[in-house]
Amino acid sequence: MDSLQEAAAADETLDPPDWTEVEALSHRIVDDAIAYLKDVRERPAWREMSAEVRSFFSAPLPRSPAPAADVYDDVARNLMPYPMGNIHPRFWSWYMGSSNFTGALGDFLAAIQGSNLGGGNHAAGLMDKQVVNWMKEMVGFPASASGTLVSGGSMANIIGLTVARNVKAGVDVRERGVGAMPKPLRYYASDQVHSCHRKAVEALGLGNRALRRISTDAGLRIDIAALKAAIAEDREAGFRPACVIGTAGTVNTGAVDDLQALASVAAEEDLWFHVDGCIGALIAIAPENRSLVAGIEQADSIALDPHKSLHAPFEAGCALVRDASQHRNTFAVTPEYLESTPRGLASGEWLHDYGLQTSRGFRALKIWMALKEHGVEKFGRLIDQNIAQARHLTRLIEAEPALELMSPTIINIVSFRHRLDGASEEKLKAFNTEIMLRLQEEGIAVLSDTTVQGRHCLRVAIANHRTRRDDLDLLVSEVLRLGQEIAAATPG
Repeated sequence: MDSLQEAAAADETLDPPDWTEVEALSHRIVDDAIAYLKDVRERPAWREMSAEVRSFFSAPLPRSPAPAADVYDDVARNLMPYPMGNIHPRFWSWYMGSSNFTGALGDFLAAIQGSNLGGGNHAAGLMDKQVVNWMKEMVGFPASASGTLVSGGSMANIIGLTVARNVKAGVDVRERGVGAMPKPLRYYASDQVHSCHRKAVEALGLGNRALRRISTDAGLRIDIAALKAAIAEDREAGFRPACVIGTAGTVNTGAVDDLQALASVAAEEDLWFHVDGCIGALIAIAPENRSLVAGIEQADSIALDPHKSLHAPFEAGCALVRDASQHRNTFAVTPEYLESTPRGLASGEWLHDYGLQTSRGFRALKIWMALKEHGVEKFGRLIDQNIAQARHLTRLIEAEPALELMSPTIINIVSFRHRLDGASEEKLKAFNTEIMLRLQEEGIAVLSDTTVQGRHCLRVAIANHRTRRDDLDLLVSEVLRLGQEIAAATPG
């Protein structure tokens, strides 16, 4: 054997030496995955890891190979039994969605195909654009609008707010920077706005003070009169009002701003109208409740999350922009190594021109497959179903003297707490937090807590296609049981 042959024989690869063994292991993994989801209701909603499991994740860097079957055994033993829990039917903590099996297969196939969705002339790129087009259709955006799939709501909001900054800056901010703007910009949102918007204005170089939080009405929606007053005040003070952010589903209570009124204010005041619809934008496809987000189609940009209402496996967000040229002009850069060609791989559209990532995962396939399997109408019915379940829980709370509803139930988020006679707000917080933690530790249900108008409460976000009404009946009975036990054991 000559030296070239010897070198070729020594070349390494990550492909397995025996595909038969891999095939057998793969069948085992798929079988286990099906059982994992099929039996999810029989497992705790959440459980604490043992010290032994925690120590497993402190193991040093592996330097030598191990059989793939042994690697999977480690995963099956130490990872799979301890999920966050959002696929469980009684996970109502944060607004996440609960995934779906077909979408998981899509993620697997996307990884097998291995395409980078920075762009180019290949099928995955066309599918990515098709899924974005479907998102536009769902919320009533024109076909001429643009969009991009991103990691989630935080990034989708950053995309929309970046386009707003560049359009309203008054200078070529890409070339000259925010320091060259003739007037500092101001963005407006309700005092219930998600914290990602603060991160966005800071990352955009505008600073936290550029985001004015406007007071809310009794329904926790942005106060339109207060918004107009703030805009006038800022103009008088030498600022440039640039963008109003409407929220279609606040994270605390699910409140939906009056999007039609905000669209009118934006038009009158020459503001960019952005909608944070990560929680509620896709109520637009729900036949019984779509009127709750009327006006969303008038936005200049929208952020939404397929991994919430469409239950795509994490992660999948989407930013939509009405004016495609404004969107592309905000992000497009064409270096010599990414120039287009008249034919071949580089003749396709460069999708990275619509966002911050040059390397982009193939997020579209898991969304595409689930939509093709179930149809968009079923996802709309599931949204209506979760909203109806939230109203059912609200009625249970209102009928129980020991419980107190803390805000109106608008969509599928319910904020409430257990009463404790004569207790201060501080004691009420400790009491309800203990109920929440015991629900988690006993594997019954996963709730979160928050503060609404200065009062602590528990929060149930029903973004879960596996939830049934009897799960909510169980929640109320278990909250009452734990409340009695904790109160009886609390001195004084």
